[in-house]
Amino acid sequence: MKKIAVIGAGTMGNGIAHVFAQSGYEVSLIDISESALEKAMSTIKKNLDRLLQKERITEDDKNNTVNRIEIFTSIKKGVKDADLVVEAATENEELKLKIFKDIDEEAKVDAILATNTSSISITKIAAVTKRPEKVIGMHFMNPVPIMKLVEIIRGYKTSDEVTNIIMETSKSLGKVPVEVNDVPGFVANRILMPMINEAIITLNRGVAGVEGIDTVMKLGLAHPMGPLQLADFIGLDVCLAIMDVLYDGLGEAKYAACPLLKTMVDAGNLGVKSGEGFYSWGHGTRDLIVADRFKK
Repeated sequence: MKKIAVIGAGTMGNGIAHVFAQSGYEVSLIDISESALEKAMSTIKKNLDRLLQKERITEDDKNNTVNRIEIFTSIKKGVKDADLVVEAATENEELKLKIFKDIDEEAKVDAILATNTSSISITKIAAVTKRPEKVIGMHFMNPVPIMKLVEIIRGYKTSDEVTNIIMETSKSLGKVPVEVNDVPGFVANRILMPMINEAIITLNRGVAGVEGIDTVMKLGLAHPMGPLQLADFIGLDVCLAIMDVLYDGLGEAKYAACPLLKTMVDAGNLGVKSGEGFYSWGHGTRDLIVADRFKK
């Protein structure tokens, strides 16, 4: 593994590109939006500057990391020499299937194709390619440069060789890979998303307000942040998409998304990315709880 292509320049994509480049890999960062690519590179540089200020890296480390990343607006050009392609596009099944069809046509025949999906079936994604044995899930946690875990998800036809390569590649990034089975939500989101959904139900039924719920979970259960604040960071649209995958795939009522979550997504209140969710966000910093309807 020498050359990596990352598809999607959003929060997860730029984080994945960052850690690969910082670990010595040559990276192609691909997105159809030039502005998204520019924003991604700016974010990577800012994150590297923070590490530099904390004396965790040197100026040369920073420059070398940035220089290892090349940006592309074309999948064909971006993946042509890649040994590993990591898809990190929006959590939308139709979009991911289309991207994998395109990657399969353009990438080298021996390239491994990975997806950063947080809930969609690896087997289903692999089935649209001519190399299902080389398709695997590589689910990074946000923020990617900080969080150690990578869920490694084998599809029905993923080979042992590919799994072993991706496990070792993850370790080379300083991550801790954990192999899990290809079931809806895998491990992290099968446990996390119903908890977040239950917090939203608790809010919707008037048991407590936003800050009250988050404070109970932080101070009472030692969570680093409350579930509603975490939902804002993840993106309420992403939370809803994962809950829908869980409900459709497992068919149990406990996985049905709270109506309030659906309403907020319909209203465009998606959390940090839109500036408003359960909290109001100014320049990425939590300010005030949004709307009196959430205050108790």
